[in-house]
Amino acid sequence: MCGDVVAVWEVALSDGVYRIEFAHGTTTGKRIVYINGKEVIRKDWMFKLVGKETFTVGSSDIKATINIEAIGGFSYEYSLNIDGTSLQKFINNRAKATRTWVFQMDGADYRVVLEKDTMDVWCNGQKMDTMGEFVDDGTETRFLVGGHDCCIKATSSGRKRSGIVHRLLLDGETVPGLAY
Repeated sequence: MCGDVVAVWEVALSDGVYRIEFAHGTTTGKRIVYINGKEVIRKDWMFKLVGKETFTVGSSDIKATINIEAIGGFSYEYSLNIDGTSLQKFINNRAKATRTWVFQMDGADYRVVLEKDTMDVWCNGQKMDTMGEFVDDGTETRFLVGGHDCCIKATSSGRKRSGIVHRLLLDGETVPGLAY
């Protein structure tokens, strides 16, 4: 990779965590965008040193834009917008719309993401085949991970502000979720 990397961001999507790196040659005008180490945009000899670079991230091609702004002299500020919002607002919105669990099993790392609006379940970047059913205290969404039985239980918290609580059970044992 290029030695001019000036900004690095991590973006967690349902299909994985993406590392976005931006290289900006302020003397040559060069701009390079890397996603997980792979070059996705290269522009050499840009005469305008400020502006935007737009690209897509993830299997669902979410729009991302790097904003390059001059902040005086030869100093620049770099910000990342995802899906039309600032990275922080995107992260906050994702925390409300998804539930994520990360765990190790049989010597391997797993990342399971539930998209609350669609009830889609992703594991290590793959959309899972699930079977949902209503039970006495809520719903259960079942799927297999590495031959192990997984179940996401959705139950009422009993409080209006908290709403629905989602728990991942792996072979009947609760897996702690990530807190954002």
